[in-house]
Amino acid sequence: MLARDVTLYVLARLGLVAVVAGALILFKVPLLPALAVGVVVALPASLFVFKGLRERVAVGLNERQEKRRAERDKLRSELRGDEGPVTQA
Repeated sequence: MLARDVTLYVLARLGLVAVVAGALILFKVPLLPALAVGVVVALPASLFVFKGLRERVAVGLNERQEKRRAERDKLRSELRGDEGPVTQA
């Protein structure tokens, strides 16, 4: 789920750059300056346009970080011998 959301967010931001650059190219702006302006404009615009998707990615990253932290703490505790012996299921 997280990988899909991150991929979708990256593609959406690249798409926004392409749309802005494409619009500038229609007005006869050369490609390189159009891409540069597209990147600069798309950064703040994506904060508003893709707010829901960005928040979903942030929540997913936080959940993943908490899960990894809990697993790491459990492993460290087991290595210190704080918990009972590890049994195999």
